[in-house]
Amino acid sequence: MLKAVLFDMDGVIVDTEPLHRKAYFKMFSDVNINVDEDLYASFTGQSTINICRRLVNHFQLREVPELLVKLKRQHFKSLFENDSDLALIDGVLDIIKDYYSNEVKLVVASSASMPNINRIFERFDLNQYFMGKFSGADLKQSKPHPEIFLKAYEHTGCLKSECLVIEDSTNGIDAAKSADIFCVGFQSPHSSHQDYSRADMVISSFSEIDYEKARKLV
Repeated sequence: MLKAVLFDMDGVIVDTEPLHRKAYFKMFSDVNINVDEDLYASFTGQSTINICRRLVNHFQLREVPELLVKLKRQHFKSLFENDSDLALIDGVLDIIKDYYSNEVKLVVASSASMPNINRIFERFDLNQYFMGKFSGADLKQSKPHPEIFLKAYEHTGCLKSECLVIEDSTNGIDAAKSADIFCVGFQSPHSSHQDYSRADMVISSFSEIDYEKARKLV
């Protein structure tokens, strides 16, 4: 019986990927590196600090990872405040309200920083539906490590067998499966080059997992 749903945020709840992409590529330009599409795609689902550590090692940069994080977040903050592309993913607010009205506990488990999670939740008035928010940036391990989902499911007080994860990235799906939690892979139009083969179910619309359908999955 479904009692809790653990949501990724970027690419699942909100379409921040265009803004993150713009912010990252502005930062790449700041430090004069050329990141190709395959390398960029491999970052999906990882925390900003871990991505920047990879960049420093990969390109043997003199800059410390923390500087790259600062630059990227400055660009993102500016884009968040001024870019008109930011919007919720189609259908996600309906499914959030559907689960909430059926007393399903909702938690966000995102690799985004907590300030960014809070900005999104305040902008779209989502706090009223969620009982918890977890940021991978605050944890020791980043997706694909299962730490964030283990903490998120424990926060619900439910059994793993009563939980469901919704993810759109290879790293996120791997994290959910390593946590031994049923994972729905959402094929977001904004998440390219991702592997959904480990997901227990793959969807392209949230209508496929409304409460009446989702409660039978776990």
